[in-house]
Amino acid sequence: MITGLAHVNLLVPADSLDHAEAFYGGTLGLTSAPVPHLQKGTILWFNLGTSGQQIHVAPGVNETMTSDRHPCFKLESLEKLLELQRRIWDHHVRGGDAAPLDADMPGENSGTKGVEYPSRFFARDYAGNKLEFSL
Repeated sequence: MITGLAHVNLLVPADSLDHAEAFYGGTLGLTSAPVPHLQKGTILWFNLGTSGQQIHVAPGVNETMTSDRHPCFKLESLEKLLELQRRIWDHHVRGGDAAPLDADMPGENSGTKGVEYPSRFFARDYAGNKLEFSL
């Protein structure tokens, strides 16, 4: 029986793991986790709090920059959700190699609206991976 989610693997261009560290570690504030010895320098792992769940970032090609496939990151409070949305938006506006390609402006949500989705927003990382953030 499935009891949880161990990790989600996201793809980024082969020469951009340093950008992944800057975005996922810096902008999102995820903590790096050790990778197996034989994979050092070829993949990154990030812990999602103390849940035991992880985001893995590996070299690869995303088929399209408009894919709707995405992980949804759960935040602990509306305050933290809005704080993260501001950080992601600021990084998007500031630009740079690790900057998100797209991000919902604070106070906006580009996804479906309605009572089922009271507090969430979306962004695309520097490699085009769609990300959702929610309560």
